[in-house]
Amino acid sequence: MNLSKAKLLIESKENELSKSVYVIVHTFERDGKKLHLAITNNLRNKCRKARIWKSKQFLTAIKNTEYGFDPVKAQSPGGSDGIFILTRNYKPKNEMMKKIFDRFLDKTGDLADEIAKELRISKLDLIPVRLVSHHLRLLGVLKHDTNSNILVLVDYDDTK
Repeated sequence: MNLSKAKLLIESKENELSKSVYVIVHTFERDGKKLHLAITNNLRNKCRKARIWKSKQFLTAIKNTEYGFDPVKAQSPGGSDGIFILTRNYKPKNEMMKKIFDRFLDKTGDLADEIAKELRISKLDLIPVRLVSHHLRLLGVLKHDTNSNILVLVDYDDTK
């Protein structure tokens, strides 16, 4: 996928964002496993406010979804592009952790609850992840299954 295609995929689903909990924008396939990429209106609003919505950095991160999720290499020490698990174990707590845990997963009656309900799983089964590119990380949750995954993006992080 190139950046132009990523932009077209995002633009083709933008009108649906305010009507749904999330919208699937594309399905990637790697090593015989499907990964459905979904975005939320929350992601769009936060990225618009930061003036990165559909920017080169944003689209590059979206493009990196094609690397897929590898549970064997699920925790990256840094420097790699792709989808990696976020845990509460890292000290000191960084901005990504505050956004995905404190301001998203740990809140009740919020978007995380709606996403879990839509995915038909417990909120506790949502896997917090970061979709990494060189200049930007998109934050979200992953529903991991044997044959396919769904990645729902909810926020971004551009701290160094």
